[in-house]
Amino acid sequence: MDIRKRFGKKLRALREEQGWSQEEFADRAGLHRTYVSAVERGVRNPTLSVLERLAKALGVSIEEVFKGL
Repeated sequence: MDIRKRFGKKLRALREEQGWSQEEFADRAGLHRTYVSAVERGVRNPTLSVLERLAKALGVSIEEVFKGL
């Protein structure tokens, strides 16, 4: 499986652990919901800045998001 798809799957799992919708997660990260959806599906390749925003919104380190990929 492509790293973008594995990353998206992990990101979705972390979001769901928080009990958040994509829209709530996107709001917390300061991103658009359709962008978060595309990242979770492995369609978009997020930049380092976006990775930092996603991790910060989840309250985890960037390393944690990549753990187990």
